[in-house]
Amino acid sequence: MKENNCIFCKIANGEIPSATVYEDEDFRVILDLSPASKGHALILPKEHYANLFELDDELAAKVLPVAKEVVSKMKEILHCDGYNLVQNNGEVAGQTVHHFHLHLIPRYEGDDVGIQWKPGTLSEEVKEEILSKLR
Repeated sequence: MKENNCIFCKIANGEIPSATVYEDEDFRVILDLSPASKGHALILPKEHYANLFELDDELAAKVLPVAKEVVSKMKEILHCDGYNLVQNNGEVAGQTVHHFHLHLIPRYEGDDVGIQWKPGTLSEEVKEEILSKLR
């Protein structure tokens, strides 16, 4: 299903032109118009899913193989030093377009891309709290 007012639905289905680097029956991968670095791309499913939690399991299983294929080709072309795969869910996590998408962000030695956090410490209390609720 597509959502009429979703910009990523329109891009993924070819209604809005994009710089497409890969396409199959389920996905379109495009260069991001606001890239974090040279070669930053987005994997967009052609069907609408607001976030990871709505994504169909069968389609979810196809996302990483697509990422692997695209990143492998892009690394050869861009000669980047590494890659970040970033997927945000919810506004507080940085999601600005509510259509599932995976960022493929090339990394270059000395770049200014800020995908970092200050490492904390997992306390025994928090660990036990989480594990006991998962069991």
